[in-house]
Amino acid sequence: MVAEEGHFGRAAERLFLAKATVTEHVKQLEQDFGVPLLERGPVRLTPAGHRLARHARALLAAAELAREDVAEAATARPGVLRVGVMGHGSAELTPATVRAFRTAHPEIDLRLVPLDFTEHVSALLEHRVDVAFVRPAPEDERVEIDVLTTERRIVVVPARWELADAPEVRLADVLDLPFIRLPERTPRPFADYLYFTAARGGEAPRRGRDDAVTPHEVLAAAAAGRGAGSALESFERFYRWPGTRCVPVADAAWEHSVLVSRAGDADPGVRAFRTLAAGLARDLGPGLRLTPA
Repeated sequence: MVAEEGHFGRAAERLFLAKATVTEHVKQLEQDFGVPLLERGPVRLTPAGHRLARHARALLAAAELAREDVAEAATARPGVLRVGVMGHGSAELTPATVRAFRTAHPEIDLRLVPLDFTEHVSALLEHRVDVAFVRPAPEDERVEIDVLTTERRIVVVPARWELADAPEVRLADVLDLPFIRLPERTPRPFADYLYFTAARGGEAPRRGRDDAVTPHEVLAAAAAGRGAGSALESFERFYRWPGTRCVPVADAAWEHSVLVSRAGDADPGVRAFRTLAAGLARDLGPGLRLTPA
């Protein structure tokens, strides 16, 4: 409160306490932590104070979530949480979040629902799932987004193509490749993501000879030499297919994988799942190469 107001007196007024009481409390915190937390002229947080403030906000949010969860338990019956997963979802964060949620909330029946490329947000909006791991981030006011990973892009190509042996390629090397075809019902954001549409100035790509709505269909088409696909870098760790190569695109914009939920959904299970996913992304993401260096 003192940091928000930048003034001990105003903070005391908001807290309905004497200024001396607030001052003494800050001094006690500084004594407990052994470092200055506030600069006095003008009043502002020290670097250590900024770190403590972040932890304090997280603890307050967790306490509020715990209070609501305990209150909900008094009247709620065991529920179901349907989690949609497009492809490999958000890499290692997907199984980590599922495991953490099942441990923390054994009373909720968590069910995994595979999603294909055409179900970018439709499964969520049609209430077939409650949350979903998808990519890229949708631009839709009907959903809320938690960004979990930010990764560089790769192309998936037949192993016998010349560029398959390159350590990396550039957009100029891949924009003219024949890409696998997507069904007409595929949402535009996903198609634009797969085809690097922004880099090609909005123009449609050359199309390969096979359709695909799942990663396995992309890999099968590439292995047969019938087209290329694209993905996030973590794709290579989850899908190894004979006859294919994954090559980084050095100058392509990095892209997000996200967790989406319906806008305004106050379901405790959905909120708890989002909180766990966001926390794991923050704690594990850098170590899993799921954020820029």
